Amino acid sequence: MIKGLSITPPVLGRISIGRVIERNGKRLPEKDDQFTITSQVQTKEGWVIHPLDEVLRKNSPNGKLRSIPVTLLFNDPDLNLRAKYSLFDRSNGRPLCVGNGETCRRVTSAGIQTLPCPSTDSCEMAKGGACKPYGRLNVKLGDDDELGTFIFRTTGYNSIRTLAARLHYFKAISGDMLASLPLELRLRGKSTTQSRGAPIYYADLTTREGMTLDEALTQAQQTYARRQALAFNQQALDTVAREGFGNGAFEDNPDDALDVIEEFFPDRPGEAVRSTEKPSLNAKLDKIAASAEGAPA
Repeated sequence: MIKGLSITPPVLGRISIGRVIERNGKRLPEKDDQFTITSQVQTKEGWVIHPLDEVLRKNSPNGKLRSIPVTLLFNDPDLNLRAKYSLFDRSNGRPLCVGNGETCRRVTSAGIQTLPCPSTDSCEMAKGGACKPYGRLNVKLGDDDELGTFIFRTTGYNSIRTLAARLHYFKAISGDMLASLPLELRLRGKSTTQSRGAPIYYADLTTREGMTLDEALTQAQQTYARRQALAFNQQALDTVAREGFGNGAFEDNPDDALDVIEEFFPDRPGEAVRSTEKPSLNAKLDKIAASAEGAPA
């Protein structure tokens, strides 16, 4: 295994609430009131819709996808949902600091160091909204690939808090059979004083529509027993995944980093917003050279 490279679950596609649109020659995030399932391919028109999106949307009221049947890959809630305070370099998309409220890994002139993490309220680097809670949830859709996942990324407190609670609760009541439960990723809306009465949407995790908790637990027991008979080792899978996540300083793939910045960490006032105009070759080479000079040895 290559040291320093975080080994993450195979990703087949993306689940999002919202999209990035072009406005006045700039690409800006826009919120939505439904899920969208896309492939990992992006064109100038945006992310290519995954075939599963159309299949699930046909059975949705008004054609809006607000619930998705899912299962989980791991029994450990913290492997399915990784949520950390995250600060990115907006010029190249590289993570600069990732923490959990107690400790953080931060890029410094002396290399990557482990330092105290005071959370976003007390950290000097977090001023101006530069650092946010950033969560990544991996779920399985369909039965075509037992180890392939779709990733849902979010910087919303409501989504992160609700998903974390549900995962830990379901693990507890199922007797550590979280990966066997038939679940549903569901979109919920709420209004707050801060939103001035306008609805804001967040992700929740529930049992499947039309299925009681007792029925979901019964099905989980049956799935677990069938896997045991086939020598499916869930504990070993969780252990290998945990080691893979810990193999790198940061989880995020550099190839995806700029897209993450664009969608979830839009530029603050006074900073340049990513333009739709393609940079010249010289500009790209200059940026690569500047990044190399500033990278730690």
